[in-house]
Amino acid sequence: MDFTRKQFLALAAAGATSVGALCACSPQQKKEGDSSKNAPASVDLEEFKSLTLDMGAWSYDKDNDVYYQLGLQYCMKPASKTYNSLSIYVPGKYFTGEKNSNKTYTCKINTKAVVGSFTPSTAPIAMPINTGTLSPQACPTEYSYEGLSTYLETGCIYVYAGFRGRSAGYDSASGSDDLYAGGSPWPAVDFKAAIRYLRYNAASLPCDATKVFAYGFSSGGGLSAVLGTSGDSPLYSPYLDAIGAATHDTQGTSLSDAIYGSASWCPSTSFDVADAAYEWSAGQYADGDTRASGTWTHALSSDLATAYGTWVNSMDLLDSDGNKLELDQTNSGVYTMGSYMETIQSELETSANNFARETSFPYTATPQRFEDPLFPGDPNLAKSRGVEAPSAVLQTDATKSADAQSQQGQSQDQGQSQDQSQSQSQAQHNESSSSSSTGASATGVTQVQSTIFDSIDHYFESFNEKTAWLTYNLHRQTVSIANLKDFSAAMRSASLGVGAFDAVDRNTRANQLFGVGEKSTLHFDKIMGDLVSKNVDTYSTLTGWNKEYSEAWKDDLALKDTLESDIPTRVSLFNPLYFISGTSQGFATAQVAPYWRINEGVQNSETSICTSLNMKLALTHYKDVKNVAFTLVWDKGHVLAERTGNVAANLVNWIVACATA
Repeated sequence: MDFTRKQFLALAAAGATSVGALCACSPQQKKEGDSSKNAPASVDLEEFKSLTLDMGAWSYDKDNDVYYQLGLQYCMKPASKTYNSLSIYVPGKYFTGEKNSNKTYTCKINTKAVVGSFTPSTAPIAMPINTGTLSPQACPTEYSYEGLSTYLETGCIYVYAGFRGRSAGYDSASGSDDLYAGGSPWPAVDFKAAIRYLRYNAASLPCDATKVFAYGFSSGGGLSAVLGTSGDSPLYSPYLDAIGAATHDTQGTSLSDAIYGSASWCPSTSFDVADAAYEWSAGQYADGDTRASGTWTHALSSDLATAYGTWVNSMDLLDSDGNKLELDQTNSGVYTMGSYMETIQSELETSANNFARETSFPYTATPQRFEDPLFPGDPNLAKSRGVEAPSAVLQTDATKSADAQSQQGQSQDQGQSQDQSQSQSQAQHNESSSSSSTGASATGVTQVQSTIFDSIDHYFESFNEKTAWLTYNLHRQTVSIANLKDFSAAMRSASLGVGAFDAVDRNTRANQLFGVGEKSTLHFDKIMGDLVSKNVDTYSTLTGWNKEYSEAWKDDLALKDTLESDIPTRVSLFNPLYFISGTSQGFATAQVAPYWRINEGVQNSETSICTSLNMKLALTHYKDVKNVAFTLVWDKGHVLAERTGNVAANLVNWIVACATA
């Protein structure tokens, strides 16, 4: 029986606990400077006084008219001075500055200033997440204007916040021998603390502090999605308290950590079901290696794919008309039919049709793979990555090069980053000629052999080398896709082994994300753990089984972090769907960003195609969300996928549009 999202929301609201009341007011209602008459008597109005921004400590770039401050500690009890600090960059017109004797400037807000579409009271805040692998992001210690003009000249305030990464570590700045906590949920905790710092100082900053936009690629995109769905979640409170994040301003008004907009490219997230989704969308159509017949991981792959079908049918994922999406089993018991499958095919066809309309031929397909983004603000990061021009990575014309996975390998991005060789690059036709590019470029993009296609019909024909599954109607200029199986084999095959995120030997970056202290990598996938426990008698008779596997997931899932949260809880804290799905306990307990931008490369085999699509489906029907700009980009892989134009310019245009809507 079909039912609407409204019915789901009503059911969820009826069962909601009082914890949701803690998030009753939106970030727009929590503006700084509100009356403190109703502040609890126990609130210490000077508790966070040391976090007050020093308005006499601004540096000034006269050539580019930018005021900035570097290395501002944003919490009272930083776990790491290297990571628990931020830098702020302000368009010069927003301030009236008076030079001090020490060459710094004392600044006051110029209320009459206008930069682009904004004034000092309406300017949004742009906050980059500059890691695709969820490595820790350090606060800049040097200033560079390179790349900042795109943001500042349109009137945005640019804030580069440091945060801890996917694992615990040591603070090189303090030289301490103490191991600071890392992994879930600390990257999000640190970012939330940084946002609260900005709102604590909102009266001194020329911006609308309610309009914060976070954006990132891959694992950074996943973090952006977590921030966008978990605003003011009470589950984060103990973690924020642990680092002394500001809870109220000098008027006693509660501070929000909710953001206004989240943008992501190829987001890696939703780790509760990531392995099952990967096997359903790609793994069950692959063979060899860990999926070779007779291995226990082959059996596990099939069981994970089935588990994903069951999961989809238990969720409240709805189509545009509010009908519940489902998966149906074939005669062989495999979930490869139904409205959910049809939705994926429809999205792929839309993507292919957009490509057909917007691409000029001859066309050069150049498979690429991107490891880390390089948003501007930290010249040290640019040097460490061997990039001379930070903005270069963000200025790829999406109509001129096609991105895909390259060079099969074993490194994994946030639990996944084995490189893939894209099928299309192997399809050489008589009508095509080839050119080569060498190795990894200076911008962190790995390229392989290019292929030139002289016409659009020859381009689409190249995908049917083994099986005719894609049809291009030259007269109507439309593309149709027969099934997900052949699409997966030709364009998004499984480049990662079974346990793509939660590896059997715990060797992925996602395993690091859920490590605890010295136990740096741990199992976290409860679905996989339950399957191992249930089917141990069968799996143990197959090739590759180790008796230690029988208790491995059970033992790891029981472990707790320093704040006594077990791994399933930490998985939920890093799962956007936990907060926006009516079937989850976290539903309606957090503030959700009203604006979203999600770009996914069709050939991105680093995650399941379902990851970004599920986010889009859930967000589209969430009551507080105003707009979800979801783009599935054809002939793009694990990159900053854009249909057309400049990445940075497209991002800023989106921020401006959302902030002025």
